[in-house]
Amino acid sequence: MPELIEVGRTQDATFDVTRGAVKALARELDVSETQVVHMALPKFAADVLPAYEPDDGPLTAKQVDALRNDAAQYLPKGKALASEALFS
Repeated sequence: MPELIEVGRTQDATFDVTRGAVKALARELDVSETQVVHMALPKFAADVLPAYEPDDGPLTAKQVDALRNDAAQYLPKGKALASEALFS
């Protein structure tokens, strides 16, 4: 296969990678240059894309009150028999 001509960047930078760097990674990992890109993209996506959909923002006072009222029925009733402090 003929030698490919280097086109584009000649130095690695924050958002640029030289063909030489890709070749070096391929040699180091013993995979093709295409596979290097396929390996890099999921890592880049995990770093950049959110892990979950954004929520609707902070709760309103009405929603907080509703949650407190609902939770009250599940909380223990009566006098505490014992207590401990985690930090003294």
